[in-house]
Amino acid sequence: MKKALAVDLSLIEELTQQTQEEIKKMKPIHILVVGKTGVGKSTLINRVFRERLVETGIGEPITKHLRQITKDNLPLVLYDTRGLELDASIQDQVSREINECLDQLEAKGETMHCAYYCINASSSRIEPMEKAFIQGLADKMPVILVLTQAIGQPAQDFKKYLDNLNLKVQAVVPIMAKDYPVSPDYTVPAYGLDHLIEQTLAVIPHDVQDAFNNAQQGDLDRKARLARRWARRYIISTFGVGFTPIPFADAALIVPLQISMLAHITAIFGVSLEHQTLVGLVGAVGGTTGATFLGRTLVGNIFKLIPGLGSLAGGAISGATASIVTTALAMSYISVLRVIAEHDIRNEKLSAKSIRKLMQSEFRARLKRGKKDPDYQAIRAEQEKEKNDH
Repeated sequence: MKKALAVDLSLIEELTQQTQEEIKKMKPIHILVVGKTGVGKSTLINRVFRERLVETGIGEPITKHLRQITKDNLPLVLYDTRGLELDASIQDQVSREINECLDQLEAKGETMHCAYYCINASSSRIEPMEKAFIQGLADKMPVILVLTQAIGQPAQDFKKYLDNLNLKVQAVVPIMAKDYPVSPDYTVPAYGLDHLIEQTLAVIPHDVQDAFNNAQQGDLDRKARLARRWARRYIISTFGVGFTPIPFADAALIVPLQISMLAHITAIFGVSLEHQTLVGLVGAVGGTTGATFLGRTLVGNIFKLIPGLGSLAGGAISGATASIVTTALAMSYISVLRVIAEHDIRNEKLSAKSIRKLMQSEFRARLKRGKKDPDYQAIRAEQEKEKNDH
């Protein structure tokens, strides 16, 4: 029986530490969620934000009607209103409590960055008292009206009605936070979360956008696009190796760059990777004791997968070869993190073994494509464009 290679745990520790440092750099975003009982705020929160925050976060009452929800390693502070009913005295009290909360944030040099005001889309109109409440809220922070459980034409008619009111809100966004079974044969699919995320990013300050993107799980395409953009910066850096070829024995010089790249990608996705999962991911691409991602063991096995590599003069690694491997590593990692995130949304758990196999399969497939890999070609084209522009 072939003995499994031991994974270099120092790489795992470094990746974990750098990921945590990336998250700590993020300025937390503060979001207020307002709405009457039963409007679907908890469902909205759990679908927009990762970690099933309503169930797993730490909920701390800060006033009679306001609860603050936080969780470790999640750069987000949510303020959830409770019991906002159509009663003048209650709405006045909630308004006063929100003002107190805003004063407390200001005293700490912080601010409320955005509010989601949730209304059930089956409503046909809103009362003058509720309009006044929304207008007052909009004087203090950007407000997005979220129409929950938005099904069919009535929801569209209600949106049009709200648009025509010309409230001081940033947007009116109909959503279906999760699939809605209408009959055994027909289900209305979830929709609108990506639009809500887009509208939120349009109104919040730039310095909290990284935190919001880390916390959100409603638009995984956006996370993947951002991760690819960051990965390109690291990959382009590896091209510089081509001007000063380095021997395989010293290929570990590139590992710090790759670890930083993986940490940045992990922080963007915000998925909680357990130790054993990281062991599987790193081990799948050759991160074994005495042999890092571009270490000596790759000469005899993984590198032979790269088409047209041929013999390496003097055992040296070129910038092109380094960038092919770094591209394969980055894009494979992004693909796997997306799969993990998709399972997290469904409250499902992938085994460390399954994750390792998926990473290995993705990585090897990328290496086999070599210079024909679309992402590699796109990065090369981008590099050439920048060179010509200068």
